[in-house]
Amino acid sequence: MKSADAAKEASRLLGSQAEMARLLQVKAPTVNQWCSGERAVPAKRALQIEALTEGQIKKADLCPTFPWAQISSASNPTLSAA
Repeated sequence: MKSADAAKEASRLLGSQAEMARLLQVKAPTVNQWCSGERAVPAKRALQIEALTEGQIKKADLCPTFPWAQISSASNPTLSAA
């Protein structure tokens, strides 16, 4: 799924682009730019959108260039027995 498509679907799930903007405390034109593909969704907003949509829209779909796997593995290091 393209980032813009994921943003569009998120706005649909949340009610509208205006409602998504209100929930994220950003301006409506910003959300419109995400949905049109004019601007990329920032990683911080991708995390918020994933939470607001209860995981229906994935942060990796919204912001595919961010190294989510690296961040995830760094925050959950495997402890090895000494």
